[in-house]
Amino acid sequence: MNGHVMVVANGIYKYFGEFCALRDVSLEVRKGEVLSIIGPSGSGKSTLLRCINQLERADKGAIWIDGELAGYRRSGDALHELSDKEIARQRVPIGMVFQRFNLFGHMTALENIVEGPVTVLGKPKSEATEEAMALLDRVGLAAKHGSYPAQLSGGQQQRVAIARCLAMHPKLILFDEPTSALDPELVGDVLAVMRDLAQTGMTMLVVTHELGFAREVCNKVIFMDNGAIVESGPPQEVLVRPQHPRTRDFIAAVLT
Repeated sequence: MNGHVMVVANGIYKYFGEFCALRDVSLEVRKGEVLSIIGPSGSGKSTLLRCINQLERADKGAIWIDGELAGYRRSGDALHELSDKEIARQRVPIGMVFQRFNLFGHMTALENIVEGPVTVLGKPKSEATEEAMALLDRVGLAAKHGSYPAQLSGGQQQRVAIARCLAMHPKLILFDEPTSALDPELVGDVLAVMRDLAQTGMTMLVVTHELGFAREVCNKVIFMDNGAIVESGPPQEVLVRPQHPRTRDFIAAVLT
């Protein structure tokens, strides 16, 4: 880890009609850090990730990824919205792993991983295939390279989704509750892959209810409620000695 800042969010607000999903959210994540975002359903966790990845546009505030202003181009004192094509370019180095695995059902595990590098990055198919096999081996699924998503367990599909994400060589990965749709006995294999990523220095923002993972792997934890960051700090503070009553109540409920 170094002093390089990878993500800055400053004063983010997001509305869906009258509903304020994010209110004055600010955070900073340095290169190589793993940030865990916890909180009850509907607290704004997933919306925050979607704003960082520009799947949603913030109504107020600004986000910078690796020093580049997301979604806008500054010209003097004026800001101009980027085109869809420019936003797609900004999104390429940001990986996102969803709760539902979003694999292409008509493609094998290998083909799912090869598709992005070939069509988006312009890699030769032979090179992309060789790298995809190495990534499948890394997530423990080399033997499943010819299997279709319907032939894989949920945990295996999620590991393929992570390998697909890594094939794009992201500098940042956003995980949106990556284990919440899995049977309990399948969670460990996915968390093991994420632990490995953290140890290799990947910058990660992880929305999760897996408090053990957050305590062991993350550098920083933020607790969100009602669209706002209520408490933030090192895992030993937020998860072990929370200061805010709402944080204490949430952690107690998750652990019971």
